[in-house]
Amino acid sequence: MYQNGGSIKQLLDKVADQTLVLPAIQREFVWKPEQICQLFDSLLQGYPVGTFLYWKIKPEHRSDYQFYEFVQNYHQRDANHCVRLENMGNKEFTAVLDGQQRISSLNIGLRGCYHQKIAGKWWSSNDAFPEKHLYINLFGMPDEEGNQYQFEFLTKEKATVKSTEQYWFKVSNIFDGDIDELQDILVDELVDELGDMVDKEQRSTARKLLRKLNSLIHDKPVISYYEEADQSLEKVLNIFIRMNSGGTPLSYSDLLLSIAVAQWDNLDAREEIHSLVDELNQIGDGFSYSKDLVLKAGLMLSDIGSVGFKVENFNKENMSVLEDKWDSIKQALTVTTQLFASFGFNAQNLRADSALLPVAYYIYHQNHDESYLSKSMYAQDRANIRLWLVKSLLKASGIWGSGLDTLLTGIRTEIKNSNNDNFPIQAIENLMVSRGKSLKFEAEEIDELVELEYGNKRTFALLSVLFFGFDFSHHFHIDHIYPKGLFNRPALRKLGLDNDEIEQFIQLSNKLPNLQLLEGSINNEKRQKCRTFGMHSNGLTR
Repeated sequence: MYQNGGSIKQLLDKVADQTLVLPAIQREFVWKPEQICQLFDSLLQGYPVGTFLYWKIKPEHRSDYQFYEFVQNYHQRDANHCVRLENMGNKEFTAVLDGQQRISSLNIGLRGCYHQKIAGKWWSSNDAFPEKHLYINLFGMPDEEGNQYQFEFLTKEKATVKSTEQYWFKVSNIFDGDIDELQDILVDELVDELGDMVDKEQRSTARKLLRKLNSLIHDKPVISYYEEADQSLEKVLNIFIRMNSGGTPLSYSDLLLSIAVAQWDNLDAREEIHSLVDELNQIGDGFSYSKDLVLKAGLMLSDIGSVGFKVENFNKENMSVLEDKWDSIKQALTVTTQLFASFGFNAQNLRADSALLPVAYYIYHQNHDESYLSKSMYAQDRANIRLWLVKSLLKASGIWGSGLDTLLTGIRTEIKNSNNDNFPIQAIENLMVSRGKSLKFEAEEIDELVELEYGNKRTFALLSVLFFGFDFSHHFHIDHIYPKGLFNRPALRKLGLDNDEIEQFIQLSNKLPNLQLLEGSINNEKRQKCRTFGMHSNGLTR
């Protein structure tokens, strides 16, 4: 039976006192700032927020499952996981089966903040993740995409900029006092800061919008829900999957991870998988592995099924095998990622994360630990893996695209059936040929490789072949031999070149013949010198 859940404030009060929580089968918060803004715009336009699905947990079943808090202060790097609730006490609470993204968005917008990485900045820099809060422009106008109101996540500095076209009100301030007091403060600020630039009609419009926002949050009973009281996890899982199989669904791997969470007996699958992803992504210069990759690695390394994300692969028996082998799987993935880092790969130049999986299976099958990375007896084996990896990443056709599950299953069989203790590079390449994924390079392909440019994900792999013998664990960067800034039109004209020659030189300046690998510390010194001489290291003149 559908029930009325009251106002948005009443909903968020339940979130705050943890009488409304998330079950472990829920995925992480995934909405972007734009989606949150659109939700608030829709609500203010009078559109329904949609019905939530709740699961009433009886006291005797509180300890049977694991629960998490809703996100409030989201940080893309440092706080992108829901926090586990360790002690629920004796109070009654309800778990949300459908509606997490909407409730979390309301919580972030009205009581929290959003730290999203700025494009072009380093993940390791705290400045790359400024704190932003949700604001509404009280002078905003409708846009072409159907948004009636202008909501944006802004830093405090940007929100203080005021004009006759923008006056930003921090949405969370709607809780700071009664509406009459807020309106009076608004008018006083408008008069003090903008004076006669804002006429009476515009002030009145801003007051009305503020009152409308206040009514939406405090007064209107916009929340409705359906409550499931059955305590059977199997039934709840069925409901959960059904609810998330239409509209904007969870990824299939999210649903299967939910099943794994419910079926592990001794370990917390959610915590284990997410923490492993975080640990792997911090190795070397950093990677960008997803939980999908780690989950698929679990299937492959456990010798489960066909490596695919299929429901039959996630039965109780298989998940028990995965849990039993989890420590060994973690070790293999960690050693493999460290190996890739020693080859110089990272999130910026590893073209296909799936290339990790065959190597990880080999490391797992041989039970290699971190000593494999340094022992001289394995030097040739490591070289063979690197050769195979680089060739697979250089193929323009994309080795790691279509038919991936079939390819991985076949490679797994070749490694398992290998009669020696070395990476079976020839057997694997023969299999790949039979799958139409040959690692042999024709003349046309080599010509195409020569045209690779700075910024292409294949460029590092190719340069690592050309700069043979380098110790790539020293963090090499791709850099221009002759600074790109030298190839500007005025300078080239002074050399007596015609327009066609100038354009040709400008294009060639960013291509393979003008690229090199520099050790990170040396490249940083070069950048500093470039700044001293008035030029960026990427060649752009000041």
